[in-house]
Amino acid sequence: MLSPVNVHVNVPDSLSPSSSPTPSPWPRLESFALSHFGVRAFRPGQRALIDAVLAGEDAVGILPTGGGKSLTYQLPALVLPRPVVVISPLIALMKDQCDHMDDADVDAAELDSTLTASEERDCEREIRAGTHPLVYVTPERFRTEECQAMLRARGVSLIAVDEAHCASSWGHDFRPAYMAIARGAEALGRPPILALTATATSETAADIVKQLGMRAPRVVRTSLLRPNLSFEVERTVNEMAKRTALLRLFDDEAGAGIVYTATVKKADELYRWIGALRVPVARYHGRMSAAEREESRAHFMSGRVRVMVATKAFGMGIDKADTRFVAHYEFPDSLESYVQEAGRAGRDGKPARCVLLYRLEDRRVQRFFLATRAPGSGDVEKVVAAAGCFGDFSSTQSTSTSTSTSRTRESAVEAIARATGVGRRRVRRDRRALAAARGYARRRGRRTGRRRRARERIRRAAPAGRGTAAGDDAVRRRGGGPGGGDC
Repeated sequence: MLSPVNVHVNVPDSLSPSSSPTPSPWPRLESFALSHFGVRAFRPGQRALIDAVLAGEDAVGILPTGGGKSLTYQLPALVLPRPVVVISPLIALMKDQCDHMDDADVDAAELDSTLTASEERDCEREIRAGTHPLVYVTPERFRTEECQAMLRARGVSLIAVDEAHCASSWGHDFRPAYMAIARGAEALGRPPILALTATATSETAADIVKQLGMRAPRVVRTSLLRPNLSFEVERTVNEMAKRTALLRLFDDEAGAGIVYTATVKKADELYRWIGALRVPVARYHGRMSAAEREESRAHFMSGRVRVMVATKAFGMGIDKADTRFVAHYEFPDSLESYVQEAGRAGRDGKPARCVLLYRLEDRRVQRFFLATRAPGSGDVEKVVAAAGCFGDFSSTQSTSTSTSTSRTRESAVEAIARATGVGRRRVRRDRRALAAARGYARRRGRRTGRRRRARERIRRAAPAGRGTAAGDDAVRRRGGGPGGGDC
């Protein structure tokens, strides 16, 4: 049973410590907010979360995209006695945050896999010395004993968990590494935890509290509505209508924008089409290399391209304030994803449009993803039965045995996969699908070759002066041209 939490809806920003015998920190915080971040007025929910942090309480902040979640740990870091550790799911997001901190004249360190060995040693030495009030790490790095030993050397005032919905299996971006944060926090002496996300249902919020091991946290939930955003749904009957609506949006809005698609294939297709219209465009999806994705992101963020065509991979940490529109060419997989993606428009507070191009047939794509995302009930029953042979691994383990426990879990998972055949079946199914696709491509290539040769024979046999139309008609009658056959 979860500890009760206080839910604040539309939290007023007049909250500040009044009963504390010590002087209020807010005059100093307001001065830092203006000098470092250019903030003259706090947004809804920010003061309440900062109050909780300074009081040493756990807190959950559910603020909209562009609602200023980052400030709720960046500003306290300037007055807290020990560093603030920020757990972030994406290296690109960490780099973007550190760049903002450089601009704000705030020292920040990031530990990620892109550092060279010498850079990593220098960074770790500085963290041990307490040079940086902000330390950014990935959840995978945070759970290692080496990282925790380094952070213990100086102590930690606060653990800020960015994109906290990744901790919940109810969330739309579940990340298993987030489940180790609670154990890592205990290894660091259990400093307060601040969990931040833009979207969380009541089930997701409760699961975040449970998975992060939070203690009676103050929950601050503000409205997801932002008055500068206009939401539109335009019904489109076919592909031509969608493209016409997209061109109209390009003409109406002079600034930069993002066009989201549900599949990589559609993203590539739209990228080529928009590029042919002489509109500066980039693309971003999971099948591109890391270097290609970073180049596309940099071009869009710098303004070198006007339109970014992307799948949901272009997501967390995208902070381009002057984005004037976000168009969904196909509807996304959930309302949570839609709120996250649409919220990337108008972060500068100026008017922006969020347009969904709706077509009934697009439901097929999401139905396919839903059908293949989760295992069948039979597979689940077999895994549960096999898991019963390996005991309970959910109990909290000591830090000294965390490595052996992790290895035991991995061995158990491998044994379960062997016992049930679930993993092998998935591999066989994928191999069968790949073989079928290759076989279809070969058969289609042979049919195309036969048609081409038949067309050439008929053209050569056609009487002079009759042209090729008669030959083409003959091929069509035999089922080899457009509309014929099974292609």
